[in-house]
Amino acid sequence: MSKVEAFLSSKDEEQVIEAIRTAEKSTSGEIRVHLEKTHGEQDIFERAMEVFHALKMDNTKYSNGVLIYVAVEDRDFVIYGDKGINEVVPTDFWESTKDAIVAQFKAGNYKQGLIDGILKAGEQLKAHFPWSEDASNELSNTISRGNAPKK
Repeated sequence: MSKVEAFLSSKDEEQVIEAIRTAEKSTSGEIRVHLEKTHGEQDIFERAMEVFHALKMDNTKYSNGVLIYVAVEDRDFVIYGDKGINEVVPTDFWESTKDAIVAQFKAGNYKQGLIDGILKAGEQLKAHFPWSEDASNELSNTISRGNAPKK
């Protein structure tokens, strides 16, 4: 079993997906998690951006998709937000979300780190992109894995 496959058990994965559903109930924002072995020689932010586009997260109505990209073997992650978010939030917008994830990851609690980060991201998104009647779930809540196509 690879480190990516072992990162979350199937039960853990179900709980992370449920956290995404919960977070998205109060916002029109879309949250996804992508697990990959490594970002390789590429800058992690550039790789997260590639995955973001490969998953078509840049096609949401309000440009408010958020990707939590995890390079498992590199022991690193990025929270990548679409342009609609970046246009309206302060530069340190994701710091509390990042801190919530880091605290749990350092203790080896990967599932809880993702859950805490997802719920915190949902709270953050709610302030700028509250749920509305015309909001719909535009992106899959499943966790994607493996190497998304590179540019």
